[in-house]
Amino acid sequence: MLRLPFRHLVLSAAGAVFCVMASAQAATDIGRPAAVVPLQSEEPAPRLVVYPALAAPLARGVVIVQYRTENARIIPVFGQAAVEVSPRVGHLHVTVDERPGTWAHTSGDPIIVMGLAPGPHTMRIELADPNHRILASETLAVTVPAQGTPSAHAH
Repeated sequence: MLRLPFRHLVLSAAGAVFCVMASAQAATDIGRPAAVVPLQSEEPAPRLVVYPALAAPLARGVVIVQYRTENARIIPVFGQAAVEVSPRVGHLHVTVDERPGTWAHTSGDPIIVMGLAPGPHTMRIELADPNHRILASETLAVTVPAQGTPSAHAH
């Protein structure tokens, strides 16, 4: 019969408890953004980089715009308290063709716009802080192609 010293049992039990606690914490943290801390010093200026609309979806009339930010995270948090955290948080304002209907984009997902008429369009994409103050802006020109007419063989 193999006999383990008492301290090995205690260490094994402590290790098992730690693993269970780590698993429980990991299970509850799924989907949560990383923690933020109060702003301690001046951060580098935020930057917004907007890429051209993806060609394949655009050929079908769907505008998909990918972007990235530097020195700012895009999350759905608003208000003065959120302005004072680090890393900096914010959201995007998206305006199509200078229409009055600007909307807030609050995730890191691509921007998707459907239903635009064929022809040229502009998209103004602005990086805003939690109080909607504009930190950076890019304007993207997009041309939605005319969709082909159905062929005589279509049923």
